[in-house]
Amino acid sequence: MQDDDRLNETVEEPETPPEAEAAGEAEEAAAAAPESPEELRKALEEARAKADEYWERILRLQADLENLRRRATRDVENAHKYGLDKFISELLPVKDSLELGVAAAEAEHDTDKIREGVELTLKMFRDVLAKHGVTEVDPLGEKFDPSLHQAMSMVENAEVEPNTVLTVMQKGYLLNGRLIRPAMVMVSKAPES
Repeated sequence: MQDDDRLNETVEEPETPPEAEAAGEAEEAAAAAPESPEELRKALEEARAKADEYWERILRLQADLENLRRRATRDVENAHKYGLDKFISELLPVKDSLELGVAAAEAEHDTDKIREGVELTLKMFRDVLAKHGVTEVDPLGEKFDPSLHQAMSMVENAEVEPNTVLTVMQKGYLLNGRLIRPAMVMVSKAPES
């Protein structure tokens, strides 16, 4: 009876190890590979042609990258050289106006006309600065702000709050919100009793 039980058992086949599967695939690939020398030469020539094609692509890409790098370097150099072109061309009329004012001062002795010319020139100059994002910092009567003002001295004054700007010795300037030059000021302090 035991013999019958053994016959009824299912017989499992052992699993094939992965190394054996890989070896089997390699044998199949070898069987599909060209066998004659002519087929081998043809396969070699095709592989060389593909390698040459890839090599040409690499060389072209390297040349394109080098050209791009040179162009970018040239653009940056030009931006540094000629970045102020527009600003300077807008300042030149101010210079011309000042030169005309000097010539008029030498020729005429009418101070009202000279003053009017200087005021117009100053207005032109302010307009050019404003057009390029430059704003004045004129803090007269304002609370002292160390991020925008530079205190040159402190003056006792009972009429205003301490740390109030009493005198602006030199205006400050911002370029697009960034401080270029702080305003030089005299600041009030409480009188000593």
